[in-house]
Amino acid sequence: MKKQLPALLAAILMTVIIALTMLVTSANALFNKNTVDVSNATTTVSNVSASSSAAAQAQISQLQARINEYAQREQQYQQREQQYQQQLQSNQDQVQQAAQQLQQIQQLLSALQDRGLIRVQQDGTIVLTGRSRN
Repeated sequence: MKKQLPALLAAILMTVIIALTMLVTSANALFNKNTVDVSNATTTVSNVSASSSAAAQAQISQLQARINEYAQREQQYQQREQQYQQQLQSNQDQVQQAAQQLQQIQQLLSALQDRGLIRVQQDGTIVLTGRSRN
C-alpha cells in the first residue's frame, strides 16, 4: 500500500498536467486572431502544392535532359570505340603483311647467299659476288 499511494498520486498529477496543456492549447486556438480562414487555407495548400509540383516537374525535366545527354555521349563513345577497333584491325593486318614481306626478303637473301651470288657482311651491307656455286 505504501508504494501504491505515490504511484496513484503521480498518475493523477500527470493526467492533470496533460489535461491543462490540452485546455490551454484549445483556448489559444479558439481566441487567436492570427488565424487563416478555412477557405484561404485550401487555396494556400493548393498554391504550395502547385509550386512544389512545378518545381518537381522542372527537376524531372532537367534530369531527363541529363539522361539524354549521357545516352548521346555513350553512343558517341561506342562509335569511337568501333572506329578504334577497325583501325586496330587494319594496323594488325599491315603488321602481318610486313612480317610476311620480311620473311620473303629473308628467304630471298638466304637463297642468294646459298647460291653464292651475294655475301652479307657483319655490318649488314650486301656485296654482290657475281658468281654462282651451281
